[in-house]
Amino acid sequence: MVTNTDFDKICQDILNLDSKVRFTGICDETGEIKHGGQRQGIQNLLTPEETKKSNLQALARWGLRNSLATKIGRGKYAMAEYEKIKRITMPLEDDHLLLISTEVNADHQKIIDSVLKMIKY
Repeated sequence: MVTNTDFDKICQDILNLDSKVRFTGICDETGEIKHGGQRQGIQNLLTPEETKKSNLQALARWGLRNSLATKIGRGKYAMAEYEKIKRITMPLEDDHLLLISTEVNADHQKIIDSVLKMIKY
C-alpha cells in the first residue's frame, strides 16, 4: 500500500500515464485535496467548494462499501462515467482517497490496472 510520503510521486506518475488523465489527487478524511493536481491547460469543471463536496460524497460512499468488506472483501476502486468526465476513486491507507478524473474517451481499465500496480494493491 502507498504511504503518505509517496503521495506526490504517485499523483505525478498517474498524470504521466496517459494524456487523457485530467486530474489526480489525494484527499484526506476532511475532503481536502492534500496532494496532486490538475493537468496543465485543463479547465476545472467544479469550483473548489464543489470539489470538496464531491470528495466528501466519495468518502461517504467508500465508508458504505467498507461496511460489507468482511463479507465480500475490501474494495479496490470505483469508477463512474459522467457526460463530461470519468471519475475513478481508490481507497488508500490512513483514511485517504485517491481521485482520478479522465476524459470520457480514456481507456479507464488500462489506467486502473496501471494505478493498482503503482500502489501495489
